[in-house]
Amino acid sequence: MADTNSNSIDDKILGILKNDSRKPFVEIANSIGMSESAVRRRVKNLQDIGVIKKFTIEMGPSNKTSAITLISVSSAADTAVVSEQLLKLTGVETVYEITGQYDIATIIVAPTILEINSYIDEIRKIEGVSDTNTVIILRTLGNIK
Repeated sequence: MADTNSNSIDDKILGILKNDSRKPFVEIANSIGMSESAVRRRVKNLQDIGVIKKFTIEMGPSNKTSAITLISVSSAADTAVVSEQLLKLTGVETVYEITGQYDIATIIVAPTILEINSYIDEIRKIEGVSDTNTVIILRTLGNIK
């Protein structure tokens, strides 16, 4: 018979791991009132069923350069198709379809400005892109997730 609290417990474990995927199982266990071996089994089960796909790192802002590229799409092109092409490009982290002078805004991330520039060159090659305007992000205030 399944434990009625299993989803709640798994949610607590997942919440802890989302904040720090390197947190030792013994510390997780102590914080939720379980044994270390029970936490280890639950994490393994979450991996086995595909809830946890991988453990990864998130690099801090000092290890990357970011830019916002505003894109105009020609009137003969489908903005949604251009957006899909943008998502396939290396360095394009996020794509927004927007209103105003430009049709699309992208967030581009790379280790250097030189690489950002090469990514912009790739954006300009997409059929339907008629104009771009890029600004380099100098500093991020707040915690954007």
